[in-house]
Amino acid sequence: MIITKQYRCIHSASCQCSKGHLSEDAIFLVFHNLKWNPKLIAALSCVCKWFDDLAKRVLWKEFCRTRAPKMLCDLQSTGSHVVDGNWRALGKLLTYCSGCTKGGLFKNIQNQIPGHFVYQTRFSRTSGKSFLLPQCRTDVLYVSDPCEHLDQGEEGDIGFFRGVFKSFATSKVRKMLISKGAKLHQTEVCPYCKAKLWSMQQAKMIPQSASCRLGSYEDDIEYFVCLNGHLIGICTLLPLSDSEEAPEVE
Repeated sequence: MIITKQYRCIHSASCQCSKGHLSEDAIFLVFHNLKWNPKLIAALSCVCKWFDDLAKRVLWKEFCRTRAPKMLCDLQSTGSHVVDGNWRALGKLLTYCSGCTKGGLFKNIQNQIPGHFVYQTRFSRTSGKSFLLPQCRTDVLYVSDPCEHLDQGEEGDIGFFRGVFKSFATSKVRKMLISKGAKLHQTEVCPYCKAKLWSMQQAKMIPQSASCRLGSYEDDIEYFVCLNGHLIGICTLLPLSDSEEAPEVE
């Protein structure tokens, strides 16, 4: 019926499903009852432009507020790009591990690792300090725990991590990137907002504390920051020591 009609639509400016929609208030109540299910919001946004517009304005905002209320309160406390309507990008950042493609952004990775939904991810402002040079640690950066992709052949155990800056436009990291004359990546863009990316590795702005925080090899960590302040990165995880392995069950 209504949902079936929406799935027949193409997610583009030519979407013709101008009739038969539920009211915005009804959609709001439905998704409130569904606890702002991000996978369903994303699926319906792909097939109906009317729903996608509603999701950008309302649903992703409510999802973000529910998923990470303390983090959102902090990000908005002094103004942030989130306030300017980038709720969908932030919602995707909270729930989606972007993975990598062979020969893509992380060129040293030889295998394709598909992106996927991640329903439980912890983002930490304290952890974010470890990803900043000492002279930039007054900036506020939230970074996730690594999403582990184990046994990737010759690549070993791979971890993907992601994050977001508070007020990136006025951050010391951005000012340093500009003062260093850091170049934006020529082809790849942020998987969350499609903005251009700076390589923190090329800018020589990755501190040793980052690998310690991630539990990774020091030389096998790389991350990028986009113009909107989203961070995406990859690392090769250190193997567990014998004392860290789970005990055998007799």
